[in-house]
Amino acid sequence: MSIFIGGAWAYANGSLHLGHISSLLPGDILARYYRLKGEKVLYVSGSDCNGTPITIRAKQEGVTPKEIADRYHQEFEDCFARLGFTYDTYTRTDTRHHHKIVQEIFLELLEKGYIYKKEIEQTYCEYDQQFLPDRYVEGICPHCGAYARGDQCDVCSSVLEPLDLLDRKCKICGNPPTTMFTEHFYFSLSSFQNVLENYTQEAEDLNLWRENAISLTKRYLKEGLRDRAVSRDLPIGVSVPVAGYEDKKIYVWIEAVSGYFTASKLWAKETNKDDSTFWDTFAQSYYVHGKDNIPFHSIIWAGILAGLGKEPLPTHIVSNEYLTLEKKKLSTSKNWAVWVSDILERYHPDSIRYFLTINAPENRDADFSWKEFIYSHNSELLGAYGNFVNRTLKFIEKSFDAVIPEKDISLNILDRVNRLYNEVGLCIETTAFKQGLEKVFELVRYSNKYFDEQQPWKQMKEDTESCKQTLANCVYLIANLAHILTPFLPFSSRKVKEMINTKETEWRAFIVKSQRLSKVETLFERIDPVRIDEEIERLIHQTV
Repeated sequence: MSIFIGGAWAYANGSLHLGHISSLLPGDILARYYRLKGEKVLYVSGSDCNGTPITIRAKQEGVTPKEIADRYHQEFEDCFARLGFTYDTYTRTDTRHHHKIVQEIFLELLEKGYIYKKEIEQTYCEYDQQFLPDRYVEGICPHCGAYARGDQCDVCSSVLEPLDLLDRKCKICGNPPTTMFTEHFYFSLSSFQNVLENYTQEAEDLNLWRENAISLTKRYLKEGLRDRAVSRDLPIGVSVPVAGYEDKKIYVWIEAVSGYFTASKLWAKETNKDDSTFWDTFAQSYYVHGKDNIPFHSIIWAGILAGLGKEPLPTHIVSNEYLTLEKKKLSTSKNWAVWVSDILERYHPDSIRYFLTINAPENRDADFSWKEFIYSHNSELLGAYGNFVNRTLKFIEKSFDAVIPEKDISLNILDRVNRLYNEVGLCIETTAFKQGLEKVFELVRYSNKYFDEQQPWKQMKEDTESCKQTLANCVYLIANLAHILTPFLPFSSRKVKEMINTKETEWRAFIVKSQRLSKVETLFERIDPVRIDEEIERLIHQTV
């Protein structure tokens, strides 16, 4: 089977925070798991380098948009690598390759009659002497009364046009904009109303999407899909490939989601492989993002793919709710955030991956607190998992000259481990990552209890063969726990595999041969709880 995984593209106008990672991490768990299953996997993403937020940031800093995009694209690549993300291709939207493929998509939709020209009234700033793209206009959402941008309200998730906003202001100068008529290209999204209704109903019937994706998409469909502008008067971006309109740019909402397809084509070009199997009827696709991105994937990208005749439409929408910080909403403008590059300087990447998975905002908002983060590391990763690995391997090192005892594994333990592979695999495939990780740690707790009950330190004196049996069982548990945890905790899993010298690469239970252990090292270090107050103080201080 071919598995396509698309991670949402972060705007290259500011650093990544834990909210970004919490919504993107499921993509890497899926990719690692399906590779172990032996499936053909293509996992792609990139940096959105064409958006309005970048030009705004560049103006604020007095530098070029390219300098901003380069800075943050490099930071994103570094952060994802340090967190263990295994993208097959991580690219950016300002490459010649991306521009060329997006223009081809535009022309194909134009040729098929799904894109057409229309004269519209658009916001114009007299002071700055320019048309204002959606994100250059801010005001009051007409639906819920919250402060919103001209493309979307983050509070009620309404997709907006700048002229929908009340009390409009230009984001550049703060003055109220006027309006002027201009000609733009429009995508006939309304043409796909029935297609997308049937598609959404099927996703609901098969339980392929998160509940928030179903409810929000059905809301838009019930309101009736409106045709959307696909060109804008922007300084940077992908030029409209139509004579006389080259100064206009293809609007970001069609251009950025098309990045999944352009990244796929880039992978094919760079590896000399065929990517067509990821876009046919038999492929499965997972689109991984936060809930603010739902309509861009379930309606707009699905509509574009339907217009192009590409299959399948997105099969799984993995849309996390929001992550709050110390019970308060994340705010980049107020610096109320935990920045990824910063937390990676001080904490183990698997600690971050563990906490963001076991506390994932899969069905409702979740909170990141320094107290819970440090306690979960000390009690679960160190106290339960790390402790079981360490006490078992240290005992073998000391009592058996570091040679793993050779014994047939007890049937009840074989059965438990085989069952766990099936259960966790099903959880990952159905995007219940939190539940999958909880199941693994149930076996970790069982393993510790088993070690305590068997008392190998006593067995060593009274019945050496029983002691060997206990330790062989424990090494079997450790090896398979580390293997099952590979998609979740890749760094510590690799360390365990190196200590017991296993090289299993398939998603299945396996027996560890009697062999000498490599040097046994502590899996995780204890974090002093005094760090909780230090981190909260750091957080408060950075917002001042």
